[in-house]
Parts: sequence; C-alpha cells; structure tokens
Amino acid sequence: MIDLYTAATPNGHKVSIALEELELTYTLHALDLMAGEQKEPWFLAINPNGRIPAIVDRAEDNFAVFESGAILIYLAEKTGELMPADFKGRSQVLQWLMFQMGGVGPMMGQANVFHRYFPEKIQPAIDRYQGESKRLFRVLDAHLAQHEYLAGDYSIADIANWAWVHTHNWSGVTVDDLPHLQRWLAAIAARPAVQRGIIMPPRVERTDPTTIGTMLEKGQSR
Repeated sequence: MIDLYTAATPNGHKVSIALEELELTYTLHALDLMAGEQKEPWFLAINPNGRIPAIVDRAEDNFAVFESGAILIYLAEKTGELMPADFKGRSQVLQWLMFQMGGVGPMMGQANVFHRYFPEKIQPAIDRYQGESKRLFRVLDAHLAQHEYLAGDYSIADIANWAWVHTHNWSGVTVDDLPHLQRWLAAIAARPAVQRGIIMPPRVERTDPTTIGTMLEKGQSR
C-alpha cells in the first residue's frame, strides 16, 4: 500500500498517472496548498522541502520518497515497469526525465507565473519563459518525428513530460505547428490510466489570483 500526498498540479499528476499505469494500490491524500498544509510539521517529516508530491510506501517500512522525478524512478524500479532493464535504455529514459525536471517544468512554471498570476505584466519575462518553453517543445517535436515515444517504449519519461506539456495553453504556448508533439500528446491522453490519473485529486477552483500567484512563485510542487 502506498500513501500519495498530492494536489492537482502537473507534478502531482505525474505520480497519480504512474500509480494508475502500474496498477498499484494507493491511498490519496489531497493537500490544501493554499492553506499551507504542505508546510505543516507532519508533512515536513515526509518531505523536508515542504512540497508535493510525496509518497510513503507502507510495504517498505513506511519508506518516504519526495520529488516527483525521484518518485517516478522509485515506482518504476519497484515494479520493473515503465523503465528498461538494460543500462542504455534506462539512461535514455532518465535523460528525457531530467529534460522535463530541469527544463520543461521550470520554464512552463515560470511562464504560468508571469503570464497568468503576476500582479503586473512584465513582457520581457513573459516572452522569455514562453519562448524557452516553445523551444523545448520544438526539441520534443523533432525527437518525436523519429520516435513513437521519448525513450523506446512508453515510460516514466513520457508521463513526466506529458503531465506538463498537455497544459501548454495555460502557459500561453501553442503547439499548432508541432505535429509530432500533437500526435504524442493525443496518444498518451487516450490511455485509460492517464485519464484516471489526471483527475486525482479533483481540481479545486480558486478565485484569488494573487494568492495563487504567490503560491506558484514560491513553488509548492516538484
């Protein structure tokens, strides 16, 4: 049994999708990020960084794992699924996973802040982060022109990147001119496990954009 501590964010959805794909039994605990639950002492004992998602594997002496990328690797290695066994194949998956962790997620996250939430429109910042997000999308599109998935078979690399890229409209970045990326987005969106994982937990609508912007600036998920 795995306890998943999460919220309705791209980083949270990475893990709920992976759990659904792997058909692992889990209990979902939705944290209220606006209320600061992720900074409470009980959660800091699980994740000292105070961000979602995090898991506790009850079958492994209550072993806690934080950081979404680390969780994906842990689950893949635990089950022997969504990650090749050979070292070259594993390296390819990890390369594209790190591409998301170090590039796609941070750039789109900043695009969200400045495009959607920042109290004033700072156009150079908006252009910077939307432009870098689009550049990364072009890298994905070029790679996907020659590959069905990012690293051989469908893997945690696809899950991690898809969880962010499919929200491109929210970041103000189009993919209309990226046909291979569009094909990949649609193929993954059609997977039943993805459709189950993307609604875990249900999204809570907020009406205070200033509060949301403050939360995103501080970075409440990884």
